[in-house]
Amino acid sequence: MKTKMRTLLLLPFFALMLFTSCQDEVIDITEPTEAEALVATSELTTMISATAKMDGSADNIIDQASCLSVELPVTVVVNGIEIIIDSKEDYKQIEAIYNKFEDDDDYLEIKYPIKIISADYTEITINSRAELIELIKTCKGENEEDDDIECIDFQYPISFSVYNTQFQVVNVVTIESDRALYQFIKRVRNAEVFASLNFPVTMELADGTTIVVNNNAELEATIKEAKDACNEDDNNDYGDDDFTKERLDALLKTCPWVVYEFQRNSASLSNSYREYVIIFKDDNVVKVRARNGDMLTGTWTTRVTNNGALIKLDFDTLVDFTLEWFVYDLEPGKIKLYQAGGNKIILKKNCDIVIDYTKERIESYLQECYWRVARLSVNGNDNEKDYIGTPLKFFANNVVKIRVNGEFVSGTYEVGVRNIGYILKITLDGRPDLKLEWLITFLEPGLIKLENENNKMILERHCPDVDDDLKFIDAILISGKWEVTKYDDGLVHVIDPTEQFKNYTMDFMISGRVEATNTIDPNTTPVNKLLVGSWLTYRNDGLYLGLYFKDQAPFNELNNRWKVKSVSTTKIELKDYSSTGTVERLLIIEKKN
Repeated sequence: MKTKMRTLLLLPFFALMLFTSCQDEVIDITEPTEAEALVATSELTTMISATAKMDGSADNIIDQASCLSVELPVTVVVNGIEIIIDSKEDYKQIEAIYNKFEDDDDYLEIKYPIKIISADYTEITINSRAELIELIKTCKGENEEDDDIECIDFQYPISFSVYNTQFQVVNVVTIESDRALYQFIKRVRNAEVFASLNFPVTMELADGTTIVVNNNAELEATIKEAKDACNEDDNNDYGDDDFTKERLDALLKTCPWVVYEFQRNSASLSNSYREYVIIFKDDNVVKVRARNGDMLTGTWTTRVTNNGALIKLDFDTLVDFTLEWFVYDLEPGKIKLYQAGGNKIILKKNCDIVIDYTKERIESYLQECYWRVARLSVNGNDNEKDYIGTPLKFFANNVVKIRVNGEFVSGTYEVGVRNIGYILKITLDGRPDLKLEWLITFLEPGLIKLENENNKMILERHCPDVDDDLKFIDAILISGKWEVTKYDDGLVHVIDPTEQFKNYTMDFMISGRVEATNTIDPNTTPVNKLLVGSWLTYRNDGLYLGLYFKDQAPFNELNNRWKVKSVSTTKIELKDYSSTGTVERLLIIEKKN
């Protein structure tokens, strides 16, 4: 099956425009060379196209064709039961009906018309089963070798530099999806455009691991090595009925698995078991680590039947886990289990998670780099906004410092052991939200989750010194004075909200302090002539600039973790996205002359 893409990791720097006119200079991370230009008939261009092809194997239980995909929603009749398929999650309903009886004849009927998407993303309306059968004949058969590459994917966005005949850059095209990549490479293969891929580019393998490639040769070698390195699962069932016991056992034992969702007897128990860690060991021993650090031991076995693969778990104390579970879906890094009666578990593989906590190991993690307060809920109130741009630093001598407005405030911390598990106790004057004893519920390199009664906190590691993109932005910000040239909060105003910032000059300091000074408007009160805040650039599925001016108007309106959309030496565009992915606010700052 086509690898599902994780949240975007690459910096949108690749979308920076490389103008050949006398406009302000824009710096790209890596300048392409003529040698990197894609050749229309080259093997690399063909492989990029094959990697971007639409993979239709996920819905083979409906259309019986790996080169086609049925556009949802679609209505089907399964063994006489009519159901509406709204999402890929609904495929398991078909599988569940098929698996209800082992000795019956399973059949599925589609309610026409339907829309089909082909491997080249062409959309075709199908009005009958006869039309669908004719279209299926154009595809390879079940588990036959085809020319799409499913074991490796591009992480988006990526970008291409487009050239004229003198090999001068005339445009930069940003690609956000497989469909857009396939269509762009089609133009390259048809010699309609002359282009090169802008590096570095991150590739994701079927097991969820990533590889950064820096040129065409590395990209070609990486795709070649990975293209046959996984099971494409181009069979016509759903889930993994063809999964062997040996392969399933090996997969389970590769890494720890974290409980993401849990349902028992139709009741959701996700809050009780989320972030429990399951470790499948040799000799059929399974260990579960609870959030408080307790280790619970049981047994596990697997078997494969005509109706699919099953995992049997048996515990003396964890009765909710004790059941024989069907494997109804396998994705890179994820296993979904179910059993009749409203029972479901979703597990996510995490090879980085720390299984065996020790005081020394926790202290070692804390002392690596800075830590951002990514989430903070105190008595049901979300207080993380108060910590935008104010990272924590833990030192070896039990000293912890928080950077506020460019200055460090010192306190103490302690890693201790209690009956309930390991705790982190923080003492910082003026920070009552942090001055608590926190139970460590989840620990991995780069992420620590803490909680106590009515309070939760998430810390994410911040290492700016090893991130070239962060250093790039920081160097630009501290190299001069800046002004707000555009602020759009998405609301209707009589006066443009940008006007309230027009007389202010922003000065970003290397210490993490930012000053907004108004020396022009004589009506400005003394308290508003100099506004002091904190700033921090960081990476979190993209690049962000955190700004925090507390309650100092008008800059308190900019208190936010802004996503960096484009950067040049003189202009930075920032956006604020809602939980649904729509842009709610826009902020543009430009360097003053």
